[in-house]
Amino acid sequence: QVQLVESGGGLVQPGESLRLSCAASGFTFSNYAMSWVRQAPGKGHDFEWVSGINSLGNTAIYSDSVKGRFTVSRDNTKNTLYLQMNSLKPEDTAVYYCAKYAGRNVADPDPLPDSQGTQVTVSS
Repeated sequence: QVQLVESGGGLVQPGESLRLSCAASGFTFSNYAMSWVRQAPGKGHDFEWVSGINSLGNTAIYSDSVKGRFTVSRDNTKNTLYLQMNSLKPEDTAVYYCAKYAGRNVADPDPLPDSQGTQVTVSS
């Protein structure tokens, strides 16, 4: 079965960086586009889509809130998705999840996460 395990979260100060990882198993990772979504505290089941990347890793899309600060990448030889987060802001505080699209390209509907996520807290 599909298994996605996020890691790399933590507590950082504003302006600092973090790199998240998502280890995938149970499916042919290189055949599917992937996304990062986040859930801010107090937002219940509202997920904010952050970024998506196609199966080849040569096309990435970002939300306006993270564009220019975050970079998504993938290593299909390691079945791993990454999110490099720079210039972090307090409003980036959230649980971050990775999710799998239905096909090779980033396309609606954006997938909902079904994993544990990793907590990112940005605070001074």
